[in-house]
Amino acid sequence: MVYTLTVHLYANDKPDSIERIKAKLVEAARVYRRDKETVDWFVMQDVHDPRAFTIVERFEQESSQKYHLENPYWKTFDPYVIPLLDRPMDLRRHEELDTSKDVVVPV
Repeated sequence: MVYTLTVHLYANDKPDSIERIKAKLVEAARVYRRDKETVDWFVMQDVHDPRAFTIVERFEQESSQKYHLENPYWKTFDPYVIPLLDRPMDLRRHEELDTSKDVVVPV
């Protein structure tokens, strides 16, 4: 199944931080979608709180992250984004559930 990372970011209150994060996330998605074994790389902004962002990184398997981490662009991401944040990034790792088969839900 697909290995997925979700990363939550929260911009600081400086006037240009939101726009700078948005631009960097769009740029990153366009770069990372081309990495080997990357299924997709989504970036989102909260509809109620413009300072809140989420990245969803989907890889063929957990070991596929190696191509992502070897991408030279990766070294530019944290140094640019971290100073724009109000708090540390919240990264979570997931294994997507197989939804291709019927299941019996226990009562």
